[in-house]
Amino acid sequence: MRTARRATRWGRAAVAAVVLAAGLIGCGSDSATSPLVVYAAASLRPTFTEIAQRFETDHPGTRVEFDFAGAADLAVQLTQGAAADVFASADTAQMDKVVTAGLVAGDPVDFAANTLVIVTAPGNPKHVASFTDLTEPGLAVVISPPPMPCGVATRRVEQATGVTLDPVSEEPDVEDVLNKVTTGQADAGLVNVTDAIAAGDKVATVRFPEAAEAVNTYPIATLRGAAQPERARAFVDSVTGRAGRTILTRAGFGRP
Repeated sequence: MRTARRATRWGRAAVAAVVLAAGLIGCGSDSATSPLVVYAAASLRPTFTEIAQRFETDHPGTRVEFDFAGAADLAVQLTQGAAADVFASADTAQMDKVVTAGLVAGDPVDFAANTLVIVTAPGNPKHVASFTDLTEPGLAVVISPPPMPCGVATRRVEQATGVTLDPVSEEPDVEDVLNKVTTGQADAGLVNVTDAIAAGDKVATVRFPEAAEAVNTYPIATLRGAAQPERARAFVDSVTGRAGRTILTRAGFGRP
């Protein structure tokens, strides 16, 4: 009888140990596979994807998950309760909204700058040569509206030149503007110089001097309540460090 009871106790203890071990393994697995969530402006997609690949190599077990969209849309999502570890904006205005909401841990760091350019179909068949040319009759132009960073920059150029555009559509982010031009749905669009470079021979690029009046500065910050605060800070360091700067410069970003 004693032997049977002892065996039963040992059996229960063994089961409990197995359950506890499984629970510990499960917790470790969740921690190891939980992604580092980065909210980033759409214009950062190519560069941040490359930076993340290096970051994952340098930090084994880390997986970076992005939400790329217009900076204004991302700021709204964050202020309405969306969870993320890092926010990278395409202008300081959207970062300021997140800071004002008390969502940023520490001070944002400016890491890049971007400038507007005009993109057209390859070969520039409509012979667009200036910002003013975008008002030519029959020219289908697409832009982003404020408060999108490119939309804000476009508005600044309009105010500086006294030229008011009449776009056929206003798109939520620069990727959509670029898509309208590359698919032939528009003759010209206003995007960042980095977007034009990334598009390669799918577009012709027209620079105009008034764009210097509307340079957008890009800030990045870790967020309060980040699930992985140390990794979040390390990712910010990767963006602002030498390797990140090299990738950003190659893509056409200027220094802030």
